[in-house]
Amino acid sequence: MDFLGLDGKNILVLGVANRKSVAYHVGRQLEAAGAQVLYAVRSEARRESVSKWFSAEKIFVCDVERQEEIERLRDDVAAVGAPLHGLVHSIAFADFSEGIKPFHETSRAAFLRSVDISCYSLTALARAFQDLFAADASVVTISISDTRMASENYGYMGPIKAALDSSLAYLAKSFSRFSQIRFNAVAPGLLKTSASAGIPGYIDSYLFAEQVIPRREAVQTEEVANAAAFLLSPRSSGINAQSIVIDAGMSLNYFDGDIVRRALSGE
Repeated sequence: MDFLGLDGKNILVLGVANRKSVAYHVGRQLEAAGAQVLYAVRSEARRESVSKWFSAEKIFVCDVERQEEIERLRDDVAAVGAPLHGLVHSIAFADFSEGIKPFHETSRAAFLRSVDISCYSLTALARAFQDLFAADASVVTISISDTRMASENYGYMGPIKAALDSSLAYLAKSFSRFSQIRFNAVAPGLLKTSASAGIPGYIDSYLFAEQVIPRREAVQTEEVANAAAFLLSPRSSGINAQSIVIDAGMSLNYFDGDIVRRALSGE
């Protein structure tokens, strides 16, 4: 039984970098559900590496910093077939090459470039694909579990993800004037991805998360992909402009007795 109702649906997934990527796992889940999945990556080199796992003719190149490439991607997808029933925006960028600085020392150039790639690109893509979307299409982006917590090693990406979350409501409202297209996010806790590994101090935070999570095991990328597939499906038709937190209960367990005892005893 096709419970999710994704069989034969056309879905575009942006952001596959490697087999640890959220986008990779989402694509695999969608294909397993029978969806016709297209992929977009940021460079020809990335396209070559990703073609080891997905059919090369289903992979397009799009650098979302360039409007002309977004428009070319729209044309490429239109040539394959319409309508587009879903889009997955799994794109983020931050330059941590100089390490993590106090937030007030964030440079204008670094912040604005990250906003462009990690946040504004969702709006740019939605506008470009407006006429290709099915009337009840679903758009899903990848956020983070908590944009109110000042995670020092995540730097300025926290406020940028907050802006991404906020844009969901505005996109949903704009598109409601002519469609039933939905905009949602999956908001995972700490994941074991290659992109995360490049964040200074991330491994320590990941290991701490495994202590705080009630099951003592971090969120798995496949769990995030499962939630994304659900949000892309007609089964989630009543969910719009929401961020679905996937943190395995971490947020309810910060005052776990054992953790508090170890912190106070200096263990």
